[in-house]
Amino acid sequence: MSMTERPAVSSAGLRRDLEILDVLAGHGAERDAEGFGVSWIAQRLGREKSQVSRALRALEAEGMVERDPLTRRYRLGWRLFALAARTQQARLAQVAAPCLRRLASAFDEDTHLCVLRGEQVLTLLSAPSSRAYHRVWEGVAVPVLMAGAGRALLADWHQDHVRELLHASLPGGLDSAIADEEQWLADLAHVREFGYVVSAVELDDLPGGITAPVRDHRRLIVAAISMSLTRVPPESRLEEMGKVVAESAQELSAALGYPQP
Repeated sequence: MSMTERPAVSSAGLRRDLEILDVLAGHGAERDAEGFGVSWIAQRLGREKSQVSRALRALEAEGMVERDPLTRRYRLGWRLFALAARTQQARLAQVAAPCLRRLASAFDEDTHLCVLRGEQVLTLLSAPSSRAYHRVWEGVAVPVLMAGAGRALLADWHQDHVRELLHASLPGGLDSAIADEEQWLADLAHVREFGYVVSAVELDDLPGGITAPVRDHRRLIVAAISMSLTRVPPESRLEEMGKVVAESAQELSAALGYPQP
């Protein structure tokens, strides 16, 4: 057998396993958050119950499916969701890279791609300006309330949830550095209306930053483009820059499947 050939049995087995995963993913009226029983899956696929049961046990051992100990129903497992999350993140960074480079080149300012991780803002990717000195942000996570990108990432949150977060205590006595509550809510409203916001950058010595949300095919905010400002331009120029950052975020959203008007 050549190196490029694969055993027919393994290929058939893989195909059968994928069919099971496809059933567990659910479609339309068949979607069930509580999962499906072995008998139902076997009937749905037209296969022997014992065969499906063995396949499910093997998939469970690898974290591809999990079985509820009470209902005995199967659903997709943690490993599939972990793989999907890593794939989405890699796709996000890949598509965002040229957008960030164009922004950094157009305005000669450091530009970043940020995501929300719990109550932290994590910088996935940065495109530097031509300046000799740059603070490294890639891989760095900071409290969401201390990051300019937080305004874009929380734009769809309900006001009550935002207020709860604003009132929560932060480690290291950082509370005093947070902009006042009404300004935060005004910033979020600006993001929703105009697609971007200019705000103070609490964790840096820079005078401010511009940030805009990135949405995926579900219309959910999954990231933010954030551009640091080393100098504060005139108001008219600031508005122009904000629109360009928002357009870049919209371009990235479209690449992720966000429905276009």
